[in-house]
Amino acid sequence: MLQDVFETLFLIDLHSHSTVSDGTLTPAELVRHAAAQGVRLLSLTDHDDVAGLEEARQVADEHGMQFVSGVEISVTWKRRTLHIVGLRIDPTYQPLVDGLARIRAGRHIRAQGMAASLQAAGVEGSLEGAYKHAKGIISRTHFARYLVEAGYAADTRKVFKRYLVKGKPGYYEHHWADLDEALGWIIESGGVAVLAHPGRYDLGRTNMLLLLEEFRSLGGSAIEVVTGSHTPDQFQEFGKLARQFSLRASLGSDYHGPGHTYIEMGRLPDLPHGCTPVWQDWPELEKLAPLPSAASPL
Repeated sequence: MLQDVFETLFLIDLHSHSTVSDGTLTPAELVRHAAAQGVRLLSLTDHDDVAGLEEARQVADEHGMQFVSGVEISVTWKRRTLHIVGLRIDPTYQPLVDGLARIRAGRHIRAQGMAASLQAAGVEGSLEGAYKHAKGIISRTHFARYLVEAGYAADTRKVFKRYLVKGKPGYYEHHWADLDEALGWIIESGGVAVLAHPGRYDLGRTNMLLLLEEFRSLGGSAIEVVTGSHTPDQFQEFGKLARQFSLRASLGSDYHGPGHTYIEMGRLPDLPHGCTPVWQDWPELEKLAPLPSAASPL
């Protein structure tokens, strides 16, 4: 099948982050790193911001890569935080621009609440420390990097076992965009809405099925099946759910920079057999190389 040929020939990564959100590489550095790892089709999907897309696209052009504009939008669903990736968006679409600006303003309010919670637990200076690590938006990751720097944990993964999550110091409940809002901004801008890393949400089987049904009914069309934080068993689990709900399958490393990520760019396996890739029929693929010759019926 055509999509299987593309998976074999081209390394694809449709989920990555730069210093515009919580990555450690600038948009230009990120694209150069992706190119060095052999990635040919890339999307930069910074949290709640599109400020790095033009820089990333220019560098991708210099390296002969195909680039699609992306974003990862923070959403609240049943009092839980979810992330929706938008691919092939129009970053100038005004309702999207305005919606993302509103979310970013909310991030500052959440940061103050997180710092107050940490201070109550005896952790001083976290707000200033987190902002020192933030070059764009402020996020939990920046608080985690401060906590490692200040000696409260050995690494950021250990931070999220002791801090910043529900029931632990540093957690602050915040309402992001509603699911229908985020999907509306993405779809109306001409983009494709993808449920990001579903294996990280700990929803349970019933809520996951309810989420996928609502997501699909609102116009969501794809789910991240292969991503850095998923296990091989989860590749199969979410591949099956993608087929069950007639959703396309996406693939991305969720790369945040050297030493701050789940998996290196260019190291992801192919999608499970039977999944329909989200990139099927995208014109960017045809620009990478001529289509293979049709096989002889004999």
